[in-house]
Amino acid sequence: MNSQIRKTIIWVSLFAIAMGFMESAVVIYLRELYYKTGFDFPLKIIPSFIGKVEFYRELGTVIMLVGIGIVAGKTKLQRFAYFVLAFAVWDIFYYIFLYVCLGWPQSLSTWDILFLIPVPWVGPVWAPCILSLLMITGSLFVIVQTETNKKFIIHPFCWWLLLSGAFVCILSFMWDYLSFAGSHHQTWSVFSSKDMFCEIENYVPTKFNTLLFFTGFFPMLASVCYSVFKSYKSQNQ
Repeated sequence: MNSQIRKTIIWVSLFAIAMGFMESAVVIYLRELYYKTGFDFPLKIIPSFIGKVEFYRELGTVIMLVGIGIVAGKTKLQRFAYFVLAFAVWDIFYYIFLYVCLGWPQSLSTWDILFLIPVPWVGPVWAPCILSLLMITGSLFVIVQTETNKKFIIHPFCWWLLLSGAFVCILSFMWDYLSFAGSHHQTWSVFSSKDMFCEIENYVPTKFNTLLFFTGFFPMLASVCYSVFKSYKSQNQ
């Protein structure tokens, strides 16, 4: 790994770490407003205006992470890899800063509201964390390979495994919300005039759809492992 690529990786990571702190700071402020005795389910109802601001703030965060990937990378594949790296580092340090500032989460099995786009995602902290570790591993591999081998590509079947696996993992995070809100025949969206979380004001998650999550996670893991193995094999022929 040459010094320039190492420097870029470091700066993208520092950018993502700083964004992780900003994200945790926003959450700390929200918890001071709505969870003075500590965050827990069921979720407190949030006024529609604040809910929409939070929705668009998360959208803005994703756009910033995409932007740093576009600026840092030289090719489409490398730009995507830098975006994935930034997203994963941001997500992990978000929890690190929350733990440092609030002593939360108490454990990796603690439930959290993970994301709001397009609907709320809910799951234990360990799930996004192991996804982020896989994303960091895969993205660093792709960044180094695209820098040292200009002909490097990701096999179409590996792309299929990655994208389908990611879709299933995301579905596992939305599963509980969609099941509970759907049974009550109402869901919240950014275009709704209702208060945020009013549709799940009595919802307390008890069981994460672990089977569905790992149905998506293992194909993604297999794709990364296969790409690493194939690259190692070709370099030693």
